[in-house]
Amino acid sequence: MQSINIAVINPLFMTALFGTAAACIFLAFSSFNWHQPGAVYLSIGSLLYLVGTVGVTIACNVPLNDALAKVDPGSAEGERLWVSYLVNWTIWNHIRSAAALAASAALAIALRYP
Repeated sequence: MQSINIAVINPLFMTALFGTAAACIFLAFSSFNWHQPGAVYLSIGSLLYLVGTVGVTIACNVPLNDALAKVDPGSAEGERLWVSYLVNWTIWNHIRSAAALAASAALAIALRYP
């Protein structure tokens, strides 16, 4: 997991994560016109992505990854940390995956409106 956490920090991943976040910020601000058809779905989808995907990644998964990076994987401390890391990281990963799926659904529904 330590090597995955290093490999994932690359321009392609960062562009996908934060480029989508930038698009969601733009969509959230552009949807303040509540008379626009689909504005509610744009807002919901954007907020779900920003809070549930990017927010959870930054606030929950990254600190867990940083803690894991500091230990020797073969040590007793590394083994103890891995047990709690695996449980906590998986929970937060499921939450951000569900948020990303719900955000995608809301944004897809917003596409139905002109």
